Amino acid sequence: MKNLHKTWFDYLLIVFFVFILIITLYPFINVLAISFNDATDTMKNINFVIPRKFTITNYKYVFEEGGIVMPLFISIAKTVIGTLLGVICTAMLAYTLSRQDFVAHKLFTMIFVITMYVGGGMIPEYLLIMRTLHLGNNFLVYILPGLVWVYNMILVRSFIDGLPIALQEAARIDGANDFQIWYQVVMPLCTPVLATIALYYAVGQWNSFMDTYLYAKDLKTLQFKLYEIMSQATMQLDTHNVNNTNQAVTPMAIRMAVTVVATVPIIIVYPFVQKYFVGGMTLGAVKN
Repeated sequence: MKNLHKTWFDYLLIVFFVFILIITLYPFINVLAISFNDATDTMKNINFVIPRKFTITNYKYVFEEGGIVMPLFISIAKTVIGTLLGVICTAMLAYTLSRQDFVAHKLFTMIFVITMYVGGGMIPEYLLIMRTLHLGNNFLVYILPGLVWVYNMILVRSFIDGLPIALQEAARIDGANDFQIWYQVVMPLCTPVLATIALYYAVGQWNSFMDTYLYAKDLKTLQFKLYEIMSQATMQLDTHNVNNTNQAVTPMAIRMAVTVVATVPIIIVYPFVQKYFVGGMTLGAVKN
């Protein structure tokens, strides 16, 4: 009898998780199908998972009429450079604040944490970046303001606090300086949490929109350019003969194609760091 109840419970779990899987995947599959479906056919019904009338016209419009090659290059550059420098600076700061022999480490940690809850606001930030630092339409405006995220610093510091302090003491006895201890001893052990914050930085840099809108419209990123493409498609009254084809595009079709173009790169990257992501989130909160 117990085995029978266990079997029914297992079946219920399977049904439940299959249901969760379906409702999780359906929106993305639906977006993908609409992006490859004929726009006029999509207007009849948007609830499907396989393109009824396959076409790449929507993507032709996005890539050819939109001119996203340079914005794509800028987005890739800011994501790679911003992520790399962000991880390095965050790791350096976290290591410094984790040192017990740093007398003011608690004070500085508190100051950093306060910035998570209290900020100057958009206007002081705008004046600082545009008038004081003169970073308007400068590529550095994508890098410098986001070098260190306090939340990421706390994750790395918590992870370092959980490492055996004897490793650092042994390295110091062998004659290693602080930089050598950070680079050769601590950082190799922090691979899981560094991969975790690298994913955070990469997603943040890739999806950033307001920095281009406020500070660097001459250096358009992919997200901002896709926003412009969607706005142009929405305002277009005549949806026929777009891109010199006989097929029409609609704002709905363009939005779906833009969504796929914007999200696929991050989706491709995530599986490669997933195991580190899970390890960093769990181990970073546990001390030995």
